[in-house]
Amino acid sequence: MPSKSSARLAALTVAAVCSAASTVALTAPAHADSVRIHDIQGTTRISPYAGQKVTDVPGIVTATRTYGSSRGFWLQDPNPDDNPATSEGVFVFTGSTPKVAVGDSVTVTGTVSEYVPGGAASGNQSLTEITKPTVTTVSTGNAVPAPVVIDAKSVPREYAPAGDATTNNSINGLPLQPSKYALDYYESLEGMNVQVAEARVVTATDPYSELWVTVKPHEHPTRRGGTLYGSYTSQNTGRLQIQSLGPTTDFPKANVGDTLTGTTTGPLDFNQFGGYTLVASQLGTLKSGGLQRETTKKQAHGELAVATYNVQNLDPSDATFAAHASAIVNNLQSPDIVSLEEIQDNDGATDDGVVDASTTVNKLIDAIVAAGGPKYDWRSINPVNDQDGGEPGGNIRQVFLFNPERVSFVDRAGGDSTTAVGVTKMHGKAQLTVSPGRIDPTNDAWKSSRKPLAGEFVFHGHTVFVIANHLNSKGGDQSLTAQYQPPVRSSETQRHAQATLVNAFVKSILEVQKNADVVALGDMNDFEFSGTAKILEGDGELWSAIKSLPKSERYTYDYQGNQQVLDQILISPSIRRGCDFAYDSVHINSEFNDQISDHDPQVLRFRP
Repeated sequence: MPSKSSARLAALTVAAVCSAASTVALTAPAHADSVRIHDIQGTTRISPYAGQKVTDVPGIVTATRTYGSSRGFWLQDPNPDDNPATSEGVFVFTGSTPKVAVGDSVTVTGTVSEYVPGGAASGNQSLTEITKPTVTTVSTGNAVPAPVVIDAKSVPREYAPAGDATTNNSINGLPLQPSKYALDYYESLEGMNVQVAEARVVTATDPYSELWVTVKPHEHPTRRGGTLYGSYTSQNTGRLQIQSLGPTTDFPKANVGDTLTGTTTGPLDFNQFGGYTLVASQLGTLKSGGLQRETTKKQAHGELAVATYNVQNLDPSDATFAAHASAIVNNLQSPDIVSLEEIQDNDGATDDGVVDASTTVNKLIDAIVAAGGPKYDWRSINPVNDQDGGEPGGNIRQVFLFNPERVSFVDRAGGDSTTAVGVTKMHGKAQLTVSPGRIDPTNDAWKSSRKPLAGEFVFHGHTVFVIANHLNSKGGDQSLTAQYQPPVRSSETQRHAQATLVNAFVKSILEVQKNADVVALGDMNDFEFSGTAKILEGDGELWSAIKSLPKSERYTYDYQGNQQVLDQILISPSIRRGCDFAYDSVHINSEFNDQISDHDPQVLRFRP
């Protein structure tokens, strides 16, 4: 993203340039004489006045936004109706710095618009706005309407209604039931002045000065202070994004488990990067929860330690090599084998045909030595230029690091970017036809996506097959706050096809050698309860070892207030059968505002 902070900030403010692609239009707009805000908002998500001019709508200015591409102000009626489904607040889009002040009593004449952040194709809900406004100030210095307190009692337990099947499961036309569904409750407060108090942080502050809190601290809590996303029906209703109307330099640098003490108050907005968002004119005070990065247990002499770690587009220009090296040496205790995901080529995102990554990998290996770790050796296969997804020109790929003092790699020539690895039988045992090799790399399932890297290792005389994966991302899936309920997970189609191929390859190993030790690991980009995981596991060929952990420990990633699993290590029956293994999700990144990757690494220790 060019100019990340400014570009994202502009997008976050929900630019209200009303185009055919991003505006919901009604075929027969209602008559618009003498309406109030609750009339404009109506009892569904779509205003009955969408596309219609309204005249002299009264209200009090509760907040102004003077930055980004969505400048304007929030207007709230101090004389609400008695219908809890109708919001009393609305955003007035001015497009330039508004000339009103908080506490002004004004009337607004303009056009009602339903703006869809991210465009209609995103599936997002719309934001009701008044655009092209003419504003008349009636008086100044008025009291702002008291904020509505959002807390555990006010937010319903159910997340969203099922959408209308006649409109592709859209909930836009359904009457709001704010006492029954959380999304309806938040929608009934759209644009209004709201407040949370003593709110626990469940997603750390990100580079765009936003964090997530929960108003339901007992809703699926994790051991370290977050909120667990443990199933498709556990959306966690208490999550709320927090931004600030003040300078980003003053925004708190929070970690998971911290608390915004006191009250945080401001209008309730909606944007494409999280949905309902409290844009704070008053922020609570940050109180640290004292969260510390975890360190895993060192493997014993007879244990093989295998890890997976997404190093987030690592290239030679990055300043994170020493930090990644320290994490591998100190927090992961120098695993014997490390599957790295998102290793970029030698000149990073420069799209010039370079695919070799030896500079990137050797710089990391040298940093590991400098941090007191072993001198790792490595294996990988260069991809075909710009064919594996990720940043254009970056050519991300998986790389095996291994400690040659502890484990050896079996090299068999012939593996390249387009040659498929196979399995043969030698002396009653399975072996790879090429090592390292890629699984069916020309299959359409891997289009614009990383191809799995298979390698054959030997530890204390025992062969271990390791498959490094980085499956298709969730990009393009509809959000949990989408207007379509349940949201469509379109990215699953390709990921399921990929999982099918990985499972079939593992099965081909086990058909040759039933008791083979096979580890399939990496950034699977899907949950341990997902269809992807079920396909990978198959009929028992593999099992996701993160399920050996207590539920409160099952997460590798933190997204929009939900701690969840994306990275997995799956094991064959010979490893699982004796239960002589240990699994650890080592929380060093996902919960922290100063993370060096957005993924937590995973470590498996077992005795082959």
